[in-house]
Amino acid sequence: MPDQTEIVIHPVSPKGGRKVTVHALGVDADLGRAHSPADVSQFLARAGLEHVNLSEDGPIHWEGGGPDVWSADI
Repeated sequence: MPDQTEIVIHPVSPKGGRKVTVHALGVDADLGRAHSPADVSQFLARAGLEHVNLSEDGPIHWEGGGPDVWSADI
C-alpha cells in the first residue's frame, strides 16, 4: 500500500496561529505556525507540495475550524 501524504492544520493556539503538520513518506514534519491561508500555502510550497487546494473539500484536514478560522475567539 503506497504511503499517502496527510496535511493537518491544527486548531488555533491560545498564542495565535495554527500549527501545520505533514506526514509523507513515513516522516512527520512540523512546517510551522500559520496565521493565514497564505502562510499555509507558503509552508506547503517549501515542503514541495505546491498547488494544494486549501478548501475544506481539499486534501487538508482542518481541525478546530476550516480555512476561515484564524482566531481563537471564533
